[in-house]
Amino acid sequence: MPPNPALRAEKLTKIYRSGDADLVIFDSIDLQVHRGEMLALVGESGAGKSTLLHLLGGLDRPTSGTIYYGSIDISRLADAELANFRNREIGFVWQIHYLLPEFTALENVMMPLLIRGVPHGKAASDSLARLDEVGLHARATHRAGELSGGEQQRIVLARALVGEPSVLLADEPTGNLDFRTGEMIFDLLARLHRSHTLTSVLVTHNLAFARKCDRILMMEGGALLAANPGTGTGTGPDIVHPRGDG
Repeated sequence: MPPNPALRAEKLTKIYRSGDADLVIFDSIDLQVHRGEMLALVGESGAGKSTLLHLLGGLDRPTSGTIYYGSIDISRLADAELANFRNREIGFVWQIHYLLPEFTALENVMMPLLIRGVPHGKAASDSLARLDEVGLHARATHRAGELSGGEQQRIVLARALVGEPSVLLADEPTGNLDFRTGEMIFDLLARLHRSHTLTSVLVTHNLAFARKCDRILMMEGGALLAANPGTGTGTGPDIVHPRGDG
C-alpha cells in the first residue's frame, strides 16, 4: 500500500440499536484505497456493504473509528463542514437515480454546483460538458422523467462528476438495468474513472463487473476479505480481520 492512500478507515465500527439488543454490522475493520484505484466491494445482501459506503461518504457516522481522506479525518468534521466536504470531494452514484423528474437533465446535473454557490452560467456550461462526456448533450433540455433508465443513470454519472470530485462512490450503479445497458454504464463509469483520475469504490453483486476492477474486497461475517479478481473468491491469507489484528 502507498504511505498516503486516498481513503482509509481505521477500526471502523457500526452498531445499530434493535429493540433491547445491539445489531453489530461490523466491528473494527480497516480499509485502505489507493489513489487512482477502482475497488469493488462484493458480498451477500445485508452483509454491510452499503452501510460501509455510507460511512465512507460521510452520509452516516460510525459508532467508533476514523475515516481519512488524505490527512483529513472526516469523522471530526461538524455537520456543515462534512456537507461541504461531500459536495466538493465526493461523487455519488446510487442504484436508484434520485433525479428530479420534473427538472431537465441539465438542471439535475447543475444542482451540486448551484448548492456550492457557483454562478448559474458557469454551472450550466460545466454541466453541459459533463453531459457531453456521457453522450447526452442533445438530451440536456429533456425532463429526466422522459428519459430511459440507461439515460437517467448517465445523467447521474454526469451529476456525480460535475463538481470535479477526487473520489467516486457507487452503490449498485447497474442494479436496476438490464445486462446490456448495465454493461454500457459500467464501461462508461470505468472510462470516466480513468479520464477524471478518480479513486473509486463500487458496491456490486455483479462479479463480472467486479472482476474488471483493480481489486475486490468481499464483506462477510463483519470482515473484509481480499478476493481474487480472476475468480471472485476469497483468499484466506489476505483476510482483513474484523478487529484489525491481522
